[in-house]
Amino acid sequence: MRNDFRKKDDVTKRRSDSGTSRRRDGETARQSERGNWKQPNSENSLPPVQNPEVSQSVIFGVSPVFEALRSEKRKIDKIYVADGSNEQRLLQIVGLAREKHIPFTRIPRANLSKFVEFDANHQGVVAFVAAASYTDADELLDEISASDQPLCVVLDGVEDPRNLGAILRTVECAGVNGVFLPDRRAVGLNETVAKSSAGATEYVKVAKVTNLNRLIEDLKSRNIWVVGTSVDTDKSYVDWDWTQPTALVIGGEGKGLHRLVAENCDVLVKIPMSGQIESLNVSVATGVVLFEANRQRSVQVKSKK
Repeated sequence: MRNDFRKKDDVTKRRSDSGTSRRRDGETARQSERGNWKQPNSENSLPPVQNPEVSQSVIFGVSPVFEALRSEKRKIDKIYVADGSNEQRLLQIVGLAREKHIPFTRIPRANLSKFVEFDANHQGVVAFVAAASYTDADELLDEISASDQPLCVVLDGVEDPRNLGAILRTVECAGVNGVFLPDRRAVGLNETVAKSSAGATEYVKVAKVTNLNRLIEDLKSRNIWVVGTSVDTDKSYVDWDWTQPTALVIGGEGKGLHRLVAENCDVLVKIPMSGQIESLNVSVATGVVLFEANRQRSVQVKSKK
């Protein structure tokens, strides 16, 4: 350990004294268990129109949605059903959604057309699904803690799906244990992410968390160092000992790390810039840091042989 870093024994004691563990948002959990049949009362209460390419994958039509519900190959986030529809198959979809605790909403039939391809026949039902499945956050934490040399990535508000896809591709190539995303104000696993990742979404374990600061405390309690990236520090990323159990925290495009997230990190590092622009693209920066960690760990392995 370099002299300018805190002694690990002191930090370990602080973490064990805190005994902090991540808690689930009880209200969110209860809402997700209910079926959530919302009946809009006016045009203003209708769900916001989204572009499927930048939000979620879309399945439409009675048979495709029904079979997706039955197969469980991909997680269905929500379903929109045409208001006033009483067809038997649509009622079966509603019943199955309720049984599986998948939120569904009745909206005017004309509004469903906004979520599908031009002139496509949605048959009164549209389902939104993740392009890849998420890993349970607690299970991923346990797996990371049990690995020989933990290394994970925490993303604080990355919003561009192509950036997230590129990051996941780098994460897979660098041998990272997993990635944590906030469940709000950040892009999730959609088809654009999957395409940009060049298939990495099939291999990288990604978990969503309600509160990044609670996650950071949980990582600390497991003796994993939390290292954030920021231009507001003098410490270079090459001056951190990446052979230690480490969680790399990367901020979103333009804004960087949120203040509390930065304050809760054990240490902040930066990539020194030689040009006039003060920072790299978030996916490029992630790659630079992760492959420095990869280099240091490779050197350590070779030195032990």
